[in-house]
Amino acid sequence: MNEKFEHLIERAEQLISRIESILPQPLAAPADWNASIAWRYRRRSSGHGTLEPVRHVATMALDDLKEIDQQKEKIERNTRQFVQGKPANNVLLTGARGTGKSSLIRACLHAYAPQGLRLIEVDKAELVDLPDIIEVVSQRPEKFIVFSDDLSFDEGEAGYKALKSILDGSVAASTPNVLIYATSNRRHLLPEYMKENLSYTHTDDGEVHPGEVIEEKISLSERFGLWVSFYPFTQAEYLAIVAQWLSHFDVSAQDIEAARPEALVWALERGSRSGRVAFQFARDYAGRAAS
Repeated sequence: MNEKFEHLIERAEQLISRIESILPQPLAAPADWNASIAWRYRRRSSGHGTLEPVRHVATMALDDLKEIDQQKEKIERNTRQFVQGKPANNVLLTGARGTGKSSLIRACLHAYAPQGLRLIEVDKAELVDLPDIIEVVSQRPEKFIVFSDDLSFDEGEAGYKALKSILDGSVAASTPNVLIYATSNRRHLLPEYMKENLSYTHTDDGEVHPGEVIEEKISLSERFGLWVSFYPFTQAEYLAIVAQWLSHFDVSAQDIEAARPEALVWALERGSRSGRVAFQFARDYAGRAAS
C-alpha cells in the first residue's frame, strides 16, 4: 500500500513539473549582464520570455554617418544627457528608408557603451511585455535604450496600447534608467486613409479640429518627447555618402572619383539614393577592387 502511495506521489510531482514547465514564467534577469552591450528580447513558444545577449554587435561610428548632421546632433545630445543622468526624452525617428535611422542608434550605443549605455531590442509583436522588461532592468546601474526598429501598427494591436501606456499614461512612475527609441517609416505609426480627412470639423472662426480617429492615431507618436525626421538624399548627398564608405573600405581617392558614374547607375537600378544603397554599392565596389 505504501509503495502504491509513494508511486502516486511521484507521478503527481512529475505531472506538476510538466504543467509548471509550460506555464508562463516571470521574466528573469540574465545571469551575466557583462555578456554584451546589446540584448534581444525573445518570447518562446512556451510563453517564456528571455533576454539574450547579442554576441556580435554590428559596429558603427558616428563619424561614419554623413549628410544627417542635424539628426545626429539631436540624437547624440539626447543620448548623452540620458547617460549623464540628466533629463532626456523618448525618441521617434521617422522618414525615408535607408537614411540612417537604425545606424544612428547603433552608433550612439557604441559611442556611449563605455559610460554604461546598453540596448535591448524588442520586436513589435513583443512590445506587450515591455512592463516586464522594464521591471527587470529598473534597478540596474546601467542606462538602457529599449529599441524597436521599423515600427508600425495595424488597428487594435496589443503592442500599440502597451507602448502608449509605457510612454506616458501608466499610473507607474517612469524609470529613470530606461528610454524608448523607435524607428518608423510612418510618422504616426498607424496607417492613414483618405476617408479619415472627412472627420475634420471646422468652427465658425475658421479653426480646424481633427476627428476622434485622427486624434487616436497621433496620440501615440506625440508621446515621444523627441521627433527626428529623415529625408531622401539628393544626388550630391548620395555621392558624398558613397565616397565616405569607399574611403572607409580603403579605396583610393582616384578610384573614388572614378566610381561616381557607376554609383549613380547602381542607385538608378535600385530605384533609391539612400544611405543603405550607398553602403551596399561601396561594399560591392571595394570587394571587386580588392579581388
